[in-house]
Amino acid sequence: MKLAVLDDYQGTAKDLADWSELPAGTDVEFFQDHIVDEDQLVERLKDFDLVMGMRERTPFTRSILSRLPKLRLLMTTGRRNASFDIEAASELGITVCGTNGGGEGPTELTWGLILAMLRHIPEEEQASRAGSWGTTVGVGVKGKTLGLVGLGHIGSLVARVAVAFDMKIIAWSQNMTAERANECGATLVDKETLFRESDIVSVHLVLSDRSRGLVAASDLAMMKPSAYLVNISRGPIVDEKALIDVLERRAIAGVALDTFDVEPLPKDHALFKTPNTLICPHLGYVIDESYQAFYAGVIENARAFASGEPVRTINEDVLTSTQFRAVAAMVREFDV
Repeated sequence: MKLAVLDDYQGTAKDLADWSELPAGTDVEFFQDHIVDEDQLVERLKDFDLVMGMRERTPFTRSILSRLPKLRLLMTTGRRNASFDIEAASELGITVCGTNGGGEGPTELTWGLILAMLRHIPEEEQASRAGSWGTTVGVGVKGKTLGLVGLGHIGSLVARVAVAFDMKIIAWSQNMTAERANECGATLVDKETLFRESDIVSVHLVLSDRSRGLVAASDLAMMKPSAYLVNISRGPIVDEKALIDVLERRAIAGVALDTFDVEPLPKDHALFKTPNTLICPHLGYVIDESYQAFYAGVIENARAFASGEPVRTINEDVLTSTQFRAVAAMVREFDV
């Protein structure tokens, strides 16, 4: 078998897991570069039986999957990947599996971005190196209102830190209850109130049809000129065109972003030119603890698949028994 490990941007995958534990006869190849062009991606992967995609870096659409007849196991880091066409994979008899994660990288990055933005840490670091000693006045968080769009695992941990900072916490999502908000030290409000009253709005939702474009131009227009927005969830949750507009007009104080509509963000993208914009290259989950769990999971997935008993199967409910038997028969041909 041949395994491709994609989007190893930092070149660390080889050293963060014991790849010798892969099934005997499995060759693994690591790729640091990101391919956008579909034809080039298909050409690279056409001879691979197993592929690991870092969530959500390289999309696997129906068109791409249909052009990879050798592909039998597609893996994502984490337990879901909005850029994988799970239905198409199932119809093509491709098993899709996920991995566990580790650490609390997204929660920690959220607060890193908030504090860096409000205290102008990137600007002051650069100014200090250039010989200017103290050029900005920051904003503290104590007593400020934090508006959380979503109170799932990450949102609830962000709220816990806000409590320690003695902030007022308000929250909203489509399904949130007052009881859930209270459990996290927050007060449930409607969407309009959250955007109108928050000093900092932080987005913590899963990308779905319901959440795509959920933070619209009308929501951004309600924010105070002194307010900040943070999005470490998924770029398409926030209307990017509207966000660029409010930043160019300086209608809000600033924004910190870790996710974007298109990644990597093109070098000539407007967000690189907007004022008071802090940009990170999707670092939320990029910590040793997460990567070690991801790559260990890939090895475990490959071993389980080779034995005919896949684990953490994302499309188990979609993959028909007939398709699964066909996949199992192909696995047995590998004789591992």
